[in-house]
Amino acid sequence: MASLTPFRQGRFDALPDVPRVAHGFFERETLDVDVAWGPRRRARVHVRKHGSGPPLLLLHGLMTSSYSWRYVLGPLGERFTCYAPDLPGNGKSEPCLDASYSPASFVTWIAALQDALGIGAAPCIANSMAGYLAMHAALEGVRFERLIQVHGPGIPEARFAALGVALSLPFAHDVLGAVIARDPERWCHRNVHYYDETLKSLEEAREYAAPLRTREGRRALSKYLQETMAIGPMRALRDRLQARRDRAEAFPVPLMLLYARRDPMVPARIGTEYAKLVPGARFEWVEDASHFAHVDAPERFLPPVLSFLNDRSRRAA
Repeated sequence: MASLTPFRQGRFDALPDVPRVAHGFFERETLDVDVAWGPRRRARVHVRKHGSGPPLLLLHGLMTSSYSWRYVLGPLGERFTCYAPDLPGNGKSEPCLDASYSPASFVTWIAALQDALGIGAAPCIANSMAGYLAMHAALEGVRFERLIQVHGPGIPEARFAALGVALSLPFAHDVLGAVIARDPERWCHRNVHYYDETLKSLEEAREYAAPLRTREGRRALSKYLQETMAIGPMRALRDRLQARRDRAEAFPVPLMLLYARRDPMVPARIGTEYAKLVPGARFEWVEDASHFAHVDAPERFLPPVLSFLNDRSRRAA
């Protein structure tokens, strides 16, 4: 598109009702499974399922949902049975507010989700915050046959320390919730960034904003920001990866790091930092793409992804 200005957001009031690029997301099969979270807590998780072949787990990022995989479910489903859950408090999954949202808790949750789906040691593609959580999970022995981490954060940055301080202040969660509640659709439009912003639609804004229309959904987002993105576990992950590298100890599973060169949400340098910490990982840049390359550049996202996944297939054969 010759006139495209990367990352230039249009007016919310000018968004089309449906995206200009069609997809079949709402026709995909749906599942609801009960997933254990802690010794006495279970919560319903909503899952989109599509395709045939060996299982493939797709984990979305912060403030999105399984809807974010809409443009790659079809191509991936030609080779794999794709399972795309909504993380707790996102999409149509229960928020489970009395549970911890720490990375350690999500390690347990991911393993329990695999058990609930009956997919065993499946490969996993994890975007953004879920990519960061999947790195923790792999180090803790969660059964990924291989892992593709797409533009995940997790290398300590000052902004995460500042965020933690801000959210620890009295009434901070109430203030954030009140700001979001004024117009959840506009909030989502403003805080999701694409290289090609013309892909946005009211349909997308409604999907991502649905849980934020409730007090529980807004509280879940606050918990993600305060607990999941806390600076302490990020430092621990960096130190653990550095110690393994210094011992010449490989990452527990085959790992691909997939990053766009420009991203207003997570700096591209985070990808190069991960690559230094895990020298055995396969590292790929996705050109002319964003944090959500599977949305705005599927034609460049899919070739390296399928190549990496097919390496598994050839070895298994």
